[in-house]
Amino acid sequence: MLEKQALIGWREWLSLPGLGVARIKAKVDTGARTSALHAMHITPFDNAGALWVAFEVAPHTGGVRDLARIQCRAPVRDHRPVKSSSGHAQERYVISTPVVLGGRQFDIEVTLTNRAEMGFEMLFGRTSLRAGRFLVHPTRSFLLSPRQKA
Repeated sequence: MLEKQALIGWREWLSLPGLGVARIKAKVDTGARTSALHAMHITPFDNAGALWVAFEVAPHTGGVRDLARIQCRAPVRDHRPVKSSSGHAQERYVISTPVVLGGRQFDIEVTLTNRAEMGFEMLFGRTSLRAGRFLVHPTRSFLLSPRQKA
């Protein structure tokens, strides 16, 4: 049975419970294939013969950047070149993690990269929108996740 499509804005608040991120502002980017997360101090390590990464996330939760950094660890799903909007290719680790948006939870692939100079700590890419989960309203924001004070 197909789930009803939800209308989302070009910006939405979401959470990444598998990483301990309760709230992060994401730009919905239909031009980006894969979602991208601002991650710092990305360090690969071996965990019982499997490749994992340790990294830090400092999500902007509204108004000001949080000073508290969230320590994360996740198994590496892939390592692939990703071309930025400026055309620059960069090798990135890819992880899979649950995301919650508008009361819906599902797994997405996320690349880890330094987005410190970008306006959003996360891009929510088109593969995360697949299977008819969402329709994107290009001029509206926070349709499933009203702005809240941090």
